[in-house]
Amino acid sequence: MPKRPNFLFVVTDQQRADHLGCYGNPILRTPNIDGLAGTGTRFDRFYVASPTCQANRASFMTGRMPSLNGVRNNGLPLPFEATTFVEILRSAGYKTALLGKSHLQNMTGLPPVQTRIVEEGLQQPPDHLLEAEVGGRRGPDYDFENELTWTAPAMERRNEPYYGFEHFEICTNHGDLVGGDYLFWAREKEPDFDRLRNPDNALDRGNYGAPQARRTAIPEELYASTYTADRTIAFLERHKNDHPDQPFFVQMGFADPHYPFTPPGRYWELHDPEDIELPANFDATANPLQGALKKMLADGKAFREGHATFAVTEREAREIIALTYGMIAMIDDCVGRVMEALRRLDYDQDTIVIFTSDHGDHMGDHGIMLKSPLHFQGLTRVPFIWRDLRDGGGTNQTLASAIDLAPTILRRAGIQPNNGVQGRDLLNQDLAPDSLLIETDHPFPGGPPNPRTRTLMTKDWRMSVHQGFEWGELYDLTNDPGETKNLWSNEDRRALRAELTEKLLRRMMEMQENAPLQTGLS
Repeated sequence: MPKRPNFLFVVTDQQRADHLGCYGNPILRTPNIDGLAGTGTRFDRFYVASPTCQANRASFMTGRMPSLNGVRNNGLPLPFEATTFVEILRSAGYKTALLGKSHLQNMTGLPPVQTRIVEEGLQQPPDHLLEAEVGGRRGPDYDFENELTWTAPAMERRNEPYYGFEHFEICTNHGDLVGGDYLFWAREKEPDFDRLRNPDNALDRGNYGAPQARRTAIPEELYASTYTADRTIAFLERHKNDHPDQPFFVQMGFADPHYPFTPPGRYWELHDPEDIELPANFDATANPLQGALKKMLADGKAFREGHATFAVTEREAREIIALTYGMIAMIDDCVGRVMEALRRLDYDQDTIVIFTSDHGDHMGDHGIMLKSPLHFQGLTRVPFIWRDLRDGGGTNQTLASAIDLAPTILRRAGIQPNNGVQGRDLLNQDLAPDSLLIETDHPFPGGPPNPRTRTLMTKDWRMSVHQGFEWGELYDLTNDPGETKNLWSNEDRRALRAELTEKLLRRMMEMQENAPLQTGLS
């Protein structure tokens, strides 16, 4: 059997595809990540399975859509019964490690956002039978990433693999609020670290006024991105010494460039907001939800400190983009350090490096920020770089999805994927689809209690259907790449809408369950 490759899987948090130099950004300098693209393959049409963190990360791990893998939205843990490609790699002899952001379980300990309906006069089932799954994915095992329960390092609290990872040092939360194992590391280096971490002790942010932007007192050497790179390098060095002949799969998960916008040290002022160009579609309003968000801002009623999308002014957009660029620049420097470690340890030639993000961000497109059920390109299209020195470089224009990651890695390692994987091998162009499905079960302001959004993405069109609303979305991506003209109600597009609706239905049927294999009919 030929020597199996190592894998370094780099995952950022909430980063758009066009927030890299190699994807055409004219301002942001990312030489180390661009170097991966220069010697690897850059996928230009790589999309999420869902534009929410946990749902898409679970799709990475399982090769299955959120409606099947059990993680429809944030706050729903990945079932331990789910087969992950990492566990398959481990069973085949790979050493597996997770350093940094995981987010396969709820990190906050917050209660469910949806309330169970209690019908008066009826006896209620016992707690463990309240959900369709016995136990409802509750209990200590599913509270592992909960910040409120983090009393010791993760490896001391769990003595068995975590979703296939034998070694795990986990970060929770984002920006200067990162917790988990990172806090033990930071407090060891700086006993008074909690004073630096406290947002109340943030430094003067000068003329910045954007929501969720603060100049953290945490120095660069103690920031979470540094921790993630340091611990990854430490693992690689230890593996080289202890298991020199064993292949590895290492996931390096950065908690940035997610909000709050807190690049440390010199990265705060690396980019001047005055040098930032607003997105060309900043003033566009293509659907009623955007109009409602902009009206809330104009009326002074917008809440902009949480996780939900919000509207911004031009100045706020420039500030947030500039600070996001600072966080990405720091990640690029960290990637450079890890790549240097791979070369120093003689791992570079035998290690496939993969770079992507769990989803994007509106980041000023249509005048809004963060994420929502609106599947605009900035939110759903993410970077994906596959750097395999065996194959050389290039650009891939085929449609690709987060569910393709698992089968691609397994097949490159010479391992057949498990039954039920829905993705395809990205390295086999004969399998390229003509459309993709994107799912969101995420609430709209004023929407139904159990919302659904389903999107069909083709080479030329994007169509989205929203449960509970008569309006939908239809955009001509060829002639309107900024998605500014919603053609949903256009009479001239009625036949096209019907054609895409049928294609969406067939794609959804294709993505339904086929595991486990059924027995013979009697």
